[in-house]
Amino acid sequence: MGRVKDLNRLVNQKLMVMEDRKERDSALIHLHGVSLAAAMIAEKRGLNSELACMAGVLHDLGAYLYGTYDDHAHRGAKVAEDLLQELNATSDEENKIICSMIYHHDDKAAVDSDMDEVLKDADVFHHCFQDLSKPVKTKEAKRFNALIREFGLTTDMVDEKPI
Repeated sequence: MGRVKDLNRLVNQKLMVMEDRKERDSALIHLHGVSLAAAMIAEKRGLNSELACMAGVLHDLGAYLYGTYDDHAHRGAKVAEDLLQELNATSDEENKIICSMIYHHDDKAAVDSDMDEVLKDADVFHHCFQDLSKPVKTKEAKRFNALIREFGLTTDMVDEKPI
């Protein structure tokens, strides 16, 4: 089996400790949704879509396992590092890239490495498209507008100015 499938299976197993089924389902939907978005964005930008996919499925795992979003990106990078070591399917350099993506994903205003930006954008894409009835968050509007232009999409979800 491929390493992405192995990682997905491991993440799904880790989430089984969540007692609230609705929260667990929400976690699965978000992690796998961001994973798919990250792979697509990376592929479009000529970057490593496999590593992006792996970072996406891991990016909020720590928050779900700990039950808090407090410092979740930084704490989540450590959770991801431990899980990647357990999986033993990625190199040290690949682990650094994935963990950097997770570590930086919550600071949507900063511009970091190209791979870090993939995960930030994938997270925004999923937040915005997961529930179209909700307005785009102010902190995500600029990034979302840039993604809409990059992918040649049209939407009435946001104007050129943040909402």
